[in-house]
Amino acid sequence: MNWDIVKGNWKQFKGKVKARWGKLTDDELDTVAGKREELAGRIQERYGVTKDEAEKQLAEFEKKIDRDEH
Repeated sequence: MNWDIVKGNWKQFKGKVKARWGKLTDDELDTVAGKREELAGRIQERYGVTKDEAEKQLAEFEKKIDRDEH
């Protein structure tokens, strides 16, 4: 999946992100506003994971969304 699709439709995807990473607050998600690097950083902070782990989780999330959309 092209992340630009997520960024361009952030309001639609925000709920899916919240469902996956429930520790992230609505304010944090509003700040992220679809920016992948920002989201990875927030995941690192909230979940205490490495950058690589946050990126891995995001990649898995993208694959799942891609499957769900098709």
